[in-house]
Amino acid sequence: MVRYILQRIGLMIITAFIITIIVFVMIHMMPNFNKPQLGIDPEQWEIIQDREGYNKPIPEQFQIWIKNIALRGEFGWSVTKNSDVIAVLKDRIPVSVKVNIYPFFISIPIGFSLGIWAALRKNKPDDHLISIGVIFFISVPSFVVATLMQYYLGYVWDLFPPLYAARIDVVDNPELAYTSIVLPVLAMTTGSVAVLTRYTRAELTEVLTSEFMLLCRTKGLTRRQSTVRHAMRNSMVPLAPIIIGGLVSVLAGSLIIERIFRIPGIGGVYLEAFTGRDYPLVMMLLLFYMVIGLVTTLVVDISYSIVDPRIRLGGGKK
Repeated sequence: MVRYILQRIGLMIITAFIITIIVFVMIHMMPNFNKPQLGIDPEQWEIIQDREGYNKPIPEQFQIWIKNIALRGEFGWSVTKNSDVIAVLKDRIPVSVKVNIYPFFISIPIGFSLGIWAALRKNKPDDHLISIGVIFFISVPSFVVATLMQYYLGYVWDLFPPLYAARIDVVDNPELAYTSIVLPVLAMTTGSVAVLTRYTRAELTEVLTSEFMLLCRTKGLTRRQSTVRHAMRNSMVPLAPIIIGGLVSVLAGSLIIERIFRIPGIGGVYLEAFTGRDYPLVMMLLLFYMVIGLVTTLVVDISYSIVDPRIRLGGGKK
């Protein structure tokens, strides 16, 4: 297993380096890349150009960028935030984690419970009702659900503070800080619950109809005993990596939800960087999401062998 993990890490480094080169070249080939940004002081822009080497060929710019990372730990200067891009991420990541961690932990018990209930009540009215809700929340885009919740729950029915922006950074009023993030948390929870319910129902239904479950019943186990001891345990093998991968992706935030509710997280700054032609920040964010994706795939693969010891990573055929 250690050898497999080291091989995967090596492949991840190679993949990340190739993607970094491609993204760096494409960004620096965009029109008006080395033109002064709107609202920036010309003298400050000259300093940034000299430090980043924007007036030099792209290969030299890439060398300077790598050198700045290796020697000074600097990934570039954000012209829209007037700060180092690392500092921008340090300020935004905790905000995204605070908002995304609640839907993650809320959706797991609800999704599993609904999926188990639907599987045990297959083709019954309650199963059809759950399936209709799952299809609705999976099919309807998240920004539509978020907008409807914001309009009806916040403005029409006045159940939650009708705030246009989620104020999660309010220190002097903790009640306002928590009540203002209820709507974005609900909007993200509905999609996660629908996905978990769908996968749980599908996996548990397949296990319940397998032959070894019939053997359990013939040996004298009740339906409840066979379901708890064997069916649920075997159906968790493909579901556990989904949960572990979701925990890692909490750092990535939610671009659409954070934009709708004006949450100052990592997802919202992504669009701000593009619209403001803040290319160093765009480059850093693309690398950040790339690392999150690569780490998630590795963690998910490792989790298979942890959940089911029979799975041998990198075993192959002998």
